[in-house]
Amino acid sequence: MRRIFMLMGLAVLLLHSSCKSEKKHQESETKFLVTSPLKKDTTIINEYVCQIQSIRHIELRSQERGYLEKVFVDEGQFVKKGQLLFQIMPKLYRAEQQKAQAEAEVARIEYENTKSLADSNIVSQNELAMDKAKLDKANAELALAQVHLGFTEIRAPFDGIIDRFLVRPGSLVEEGELLTSLSDNGKMWVYFNVSEPEYLDYKTNLKDDSKATVNLLMANHRQFEHPGIVETIEADFNNETGNIPFRATFPNPDGLLRHGETGNVLMSVPLKDALIIPQKATFEVLDKKYVFVVDDTNKVVSKEITISADMQDLYAVSEGLKEGDKILLEGLRKVRDNDEISYEFEKPDEVLAHLELYSE
Repeated sequence: MRRIFMLMGLAVLLLHSSCKSEKKHQESETKFLVTSPLKKDTTIINEYVCQIQSIRHIELRSQERGYLEKVFVDEGQFVKKGQLLFQIMPKLYRAEQQKAQAEAEVARIEYENTKSLADSNIVSQNELAMDKAKLDKANAELALAQVHLGFTEIRAPFDGIIDRFLVRPGSLVEEGELLTSLSDNGKMWVYFNVSEPEYLDYKTNLKDDSKATVNLLMANHRQFEHPGIVETIEADFNNETGNIPFRATFPNPDGLLRHGETGNVLMSVPLKDALIIPQKATFEVLDKKYVFVVDDTNKVVSKEITISADMQDLYAVSEGLKEGDKILLEGLRKVRDNDEISYEFEKPDEVLAHLELYSE
């Protein structure tokens, strides 16, 4: 009986050892997925914070002193060129215009009488010239009075949208006082700052006198449906920031964009012979990016890389890798430096195609 129990214990021990050995063998044969960087021409999207402005945004000010008698429009209203907006009480200026008109009429009559006498050689030509000068002066004063009277009517200089009123009917407004603003939103100017390296790349990639097309990401994270064109680059770099301002013009047929809005300009930038890797093949230590490279002995070694561009699920690498390197794609947390692994290799174009399908 004792011999039977000893044989049974030995069998259990052998079975347990066999299972443990088999489990360890299975763990040692865990296969990791490995790929390589893909060298190809691609395009990245650079994003810039921007300010949106109307192509014409002006202040409407009073040109005469007086009481604001009438307001003919409302805040936020679209107005047409020449439309009457404000009326300053015109009584004083109308009276001055009537006075100047009467004085001009008197001067005209005096001139015509003197001319008749001069034609008959009763008065001298010098006297006629004096009356002619008085008539010209009276007509000039009449024209000036008419200008002042016209200034009591404030009209829209172009089609646009009225901003908030800063005065109300009955207010005493001074000459030059701000009444409101007027914005022409038919087209919008979008300003954004570009760094010096990106400016140099932009000018290098731009052919002849062609103009780059850009898109606008609005504050609600939706893309504006009409693309814009980069038309102007300012002359100087800002010495403090190292940036230079760009200006793109966007059509705004539906009036969706307004003066003072913000957003982000999206500019496509071509990358030639870029070395592309999946983002998930990287890990970060103290703000630096690393990948695990598999060497010729199937050991993994961490290697620091420099990212030149950030794309959807992808990085473009400028330093730290070359085209034929094998990098660990999955299971980065399961290995350490100098661990020997068993792996399966997946072609980089197949890996990227899977990522592109996944991101869609």
